[in-house]
Amino acid sequence: MEFNGILVVSYIIATILFILALGGLSNQETARRGNWYGIVGMAIALLATVWGIVTQAYAELLVALLIGGTIGLIAARRVQMTQMPELVAILHSLVGLAAVAVGFANFMDPERLSRYAGVALTIHDIETYLGILIGAVTFSGSVIAFGKLSGRIGGKPLILPARHWLNLLLLLGAIWYGYGFVEQSAAGGGMTPLIIMTVIALLFGIHMVMAIGGADMPVVVSMLNSYSGWAASATGFMLGNDLLIVTGALVGSSGAILSYIMCRAMNRKFLAVIAGGFGTSEGTQLAGGEDQGEVVPISPEDTADLLLGAREVMIIPGYGMAVAQAQHIVHELTQALREKKINVRFGIHPVAGRMPGHMNVLLAEAKVPYDIVYEMDEINDDFPDVDVSIVIGANDIVNPSALEDPNGPIGGMPVLECWKGKTTIVLKRSMATGYAGVQNPLFFKENTRMLFGDAKDSLDAVFKAL
Repeated sequence: MEFNGILVVSYIIATILFILALGGLSNQETARRGNWYGIVGMAIALLATVWGIVTQAYAELLVALLIGGTIGLIAARRVQMTQMPELVAILHSLVGLAAVAVGFANFMDPERLSRYAGVALTIHDIETYLGILIGAVTFSGSVIAFGKLSGRIGGKPLILPARHWLNLLLLLGAIWYGYGFVEQSAAGGGMTPLIIMTVIALLFGIHMVMAIGGADMPVVVSMLNSYSGWAASATGFMLGNDLLIVTGALVGSSGAILSYIMCRAMNRKFLAVIAGGFGTSEGTQLAGGEDQGEVVPISPEDTADLLLGAREVMIIPGYGMAVAQAQHIVHELTQALREKKINVRFGIHPVAGRMPGHMNVLLAEAKVPYDIVYEMDEINDDFPDVDVSIVIGANDIVNPSALEDPNGPIGGMPVLECWKGKTTIVLKRSMATGYAGVQNPLFFKENTRMLFGDAKDSLDAVFKAL
C-alpha cells in the first residue's frame, strides 16, 4: 500500500515534467530544457512502472530494454539531421505497432473474462478494439509516410477512383466488425473480427497517406504524431495505467493542435489534407517559355558583392539546405556578415522542410543564434526594407502565385514575400519545382537572381569571395 502511494506520486511528478517539457519545446531558447524535462519524466515513469507494477519476467523485460535502448542509441548517433522527418515517422509507427501488440496480448489474457463481466467487459473490449484500430492506422500510415519522406515512395498522391467511398466503406466495416467483436467476446470468441478489423485499419492507414501529396507531408507528420498519442492513451485505458492515459492525451492533443497550425499556415483545411490530392507532380521542370520570362543567373562573386553592399540581409532556408547539409556554412556566412556590421536575420515558414520545426532544428545544430531566427509572421512586413534575401533550397514557401493566383493549387497559402525586397538570390540545383509540384514565378522576376548548384558548394564559394 505504501509503495502504491509512491507509484502515484511518481506518476504525478512525471506528468508535471511532461507538461513542462511541452511548454519548454514551444520556444527555441527553452527547448533544450524542455527536452531534459521529458527525459527525466520518462525515466521516472519507466522506473516507477518497472518497480511498482511489473511482478514477473524481469529477465525478459531487461533484455527488451537493452535491445530497444541499443537501437535508439545507434539511431540517434547515425541518423543525420536531414533524416529527422523520416526518423520521426518511423518512430510513430513503432508506437502504433506497440498499441496493436498490447491490444492483442490484452485480449488473449486467459484471466480477462474472470476479471471483467457485464458492462465492464463491454467497456474493456471497446477500449481494446479502439486501441488496436488507432494503432494499426498509425503503424501503416507512418510506414508509408517514412517511405515518402525518405524518397522510397514517390511524393505524388495516389488518387483511386471513388476513394472517398472506399474510405467510408472501410470505416463502416470497422464499425460493423467492432459490434461483432463485442458480441462474440462475451462468449469467449472475437478473434476473427478483431483480426479482420486490424487488416481494414492497416489498409485504411496505407490508403490515407498514399492519397496525400508531398506538399502536405509536414501536416501528415504532426497528424501521425497525434494518432500515436491517442493510440498510447487507448492503451492506457486497456491497461488501467493513468500515466499512459495522460501522456497519450498530451501527445495526441498537442499533435492535433500542431496539425491545425500547419493547416492554417498552408491555408488548408484538415479534412482537405486527409482527403489528399495536393501536390500532384514530382519535381517537374519549369517551362521557361514566353509566359514565364527568362531567369537571370548570378555568380558567387557577384553574390558576395551584393551582400557586402547590403545593410539588411534575410536568409530563407528550405529543404534544399537540409539535403545539401549547408546549415554549417550558412552559420559561417552569417558570422562573417555580422562582423562586417550587416544585419542578418532568418525567416522561417511554418511548413519549411518536411516536418514542423525542421529548419529550426538544423539552424540550432549549426549554432545559429536564436535571437536572429524569426517566424514568418514576425518578419513578413519587413521585406521592403531588406536589401538582399537569400532563398536556400526553398520553393513553395516563397511562391508569389499563392497570393497572385487565389484559384491556384496553393492559392491563399501565406508565404514569405521576399520579392518585395530589393534583390532576391535563389539557390537551387535546377529549375525543378518544389515538393508541391507548383511552378514559381519568383524565379522570373526582375529583381531575382538564380545561383545554381549545390547549396553547400555555392555558399562556400560566396564565403570565400567575401
